[in-house]
Amino acid sequence: MTEMILAAGGVVWREGKSSKIELAIIHRPKYDDWSFPKGKLDTGEELISCAYREIMEETGLNIELGPFLGEIEYESIDGPKHVSYWAAEVLPDSNEFHANGEADLLEWHDIDSARKKLTRDTDREILDIFSDSPFQAPKLIMLRHAKALARSEWQSGDEDRPLDNLGQLQAKRMHAVYQVFGISQIHTSDAVRCYDTVIGMTKTLKIEPIITAKLSEYTFEKNKDKSLDYGKELAELARTTGETILLCSHNPVLPRMLEQVSKKSDLDLPENKLKPGDAWVVFLGKKKVLQIDVIPAPTV
Repeated sequence: MTEMILAAGGVVWREGKSSKIELAIIHRPKYDDWSFPKGKLDTGEELISCAYREIMEETGLNIELGPFLGEIEYESIDGPKHVSYWAAEVLPDSNEFHANGEADLLEWHDIDSARKKLTRDTDREILDIFSDSPFQAPKLIMLRHAKALARSEWQSGDEDRPLDNLGQLQAKRMHAVYQVFGISQIHTSDAVRCYDTVIGMTKTLKIEPIITAKLSEYTFEKNKDKSLDYGKELAELARTTGETILLCSHNPVLPRMLEQVSKKSDLDLPENKLKPGDAWVVFLGKKKVLQIDVIPAPTV
C-alpha cells in the first residue's frame, strides 16, 4: 500500500482595487496544473509551519496565516496526498513573485475567476470554505504553558514551578509555530512556567513581553473577574487595532476566559481542555467570536 503524502498550503489573498479580494493561483510545470500553493511536510515539521514555509517558497510573498480551512485528499503522480489548508494574507511590504523550481507563473484572480482557473475540484472545495471563513478577522491566541514539572515533584512555591524536560523542548519550538500569525503583543502570567514558555519566542520576534499576575492561577483563585476581565480587554484591543495578540496562562483560567470572550457567539466551544503547550486561536468579529482553531503543542 502506498504511503499517504502529507502536505500543507494556503489560500493566499490580498485586497485589490476597491477593496476587492484577490487570490493567488500558481502554475506548477511538474503537474501542469493551476492550484493554491502547497508542499510536502518535512520530517518533524508541524503542518501549520509547513503551510507557512511552502507558501513563501512557492510565491515569494510575505504572509500571515489566518483561519484553518480544512483538508483534502487526492491522487497525485507522486501517490495519494493529504493536504491541510489555511487562509494566508499577503502583507503590505511583501516581496514580488519570481518563477522558481515549483511555480513558473502566479496570477491574481477574484473569487469567481479563481474558481474557473483552478484545475482540481478539491481546490474549489477549499475555495468555497475560504469564502465563508473569517479570513479578515483579528486574532487572540490563548496558549497554555508548556509541560511543567509535576506539583508533587516541586517543593517551593507553585508560581516558581519550572518547565520539565519535555516542556523546555516544546518552548524551543513555539516560535516555529506562532511566527505564522504575525503576533504584535505577548502577555504572560508571571508564573515561571508561563514566562519560560514564551520568552524564547519573544526574543526571536523582538517583542517585549507584558508580564502580569492577572493571568496567573493565584489571581484567578482569589478574584476570577480580574483575570477574566483582562482576557476580555485583550480581545477588545485585538478587535479595535487589528493586531494579533497572544496570551499565555493556565488551564483553570483559559477555558473560563474563552467562555467569557465567546459569550455572544453561537459557536460550540471546544469540548476538551488544552493540554500543556496547546492553544486556541480565536477569530474575532465585531461583537462575537467567528471561529476557534486548536493548535496542538509542538511535536518534540
